[in-house]
Amino acid sequence: MIDEPFADATSILQRIDPRVKIVAATAYSFTTALCYAFPTLIFSLAISVGIICIAGVNLWQVLKRLAIVNAFIFFLWIMLPLTYGGKAIYAVGPVKLYLPGIILAARITLKSNAILLVLIGLVATMSSATLGHALNRLKMPEKLVFLLLLTYRYIFVIQQEYQKIIRSIKIRGFTPKTNLHTYKTFAYVVGMLLIRAAERADRVYNAMRCRGFKGKYNSLSDFQINIQSLIFISIMTGLTIGMIFLEISYHG
Repeated sequence: MIDEPFADATSILQRIDPRVKIVAATAYSFTTALCYAFPTLIFSLAISVGIICIAGVNLWQVLKRLAIVNAFIFFLWIMLPLTYGGKAIYAVGPVKLYLPGIILAARITLKSNAILLVLIGLVATMSSATLGHALNRLKMPEKLVFLLLLTYRYIFVIQQEYQKIIRSIKIRGFTPKTNLHTYKTFAYVVGMLLIRAAERADRVYNAMRCRGFKGKYNSLSDFQINIQSLIFISIMTGLTIGMIFLEISYHG
């Protein structure tokens, strides 16, 4: 089963043209990534939180994804203040705490969370099929769109095959240990997974040919820019421009 925990959200954002949401999220994310002033980044994070609240998604699922991202950022908070260099604000023997490293870690934290939240609120609330067709309508290369759709679909198929193999070896009494038998067993698992993936690819290719696939996916959805889409893109454009002016005024 394809895991799309946010695609079933029901909110006013679902009535907005997916193409508009993709363009708005992309422009907003790039602007956030290029900003450095803390007032701008805090403003960006506030906008992202607002979008999440409007999107009507499961907040527990959002927090779980934020926890994964911030787990990696946590290591930056450990390394950067100790290794970045510059002005030391605290020292214990040879170990020094550098202010520029703390500032950089804080900027990365704000940027990462702001961008992740806006992508969840605007992009993750689409189904994979809707996202692929919207990218195609935005004139993205068709081969990249096909690769995105097929990869996303069959990642879960391969995951199911992997789970079947793991269950079968556990039924036979396999217990992972740090020995040669365990390493060989996992090597066999990987090899069998590759074989099953190749066999599945052949079956999918033949099935698509039998159904007359000619290199183009047809969408049943009719994308139209309605009044809600125009209002949304106007608001997002205004907020993005506001971030740019706030950044310029801070450095000016």
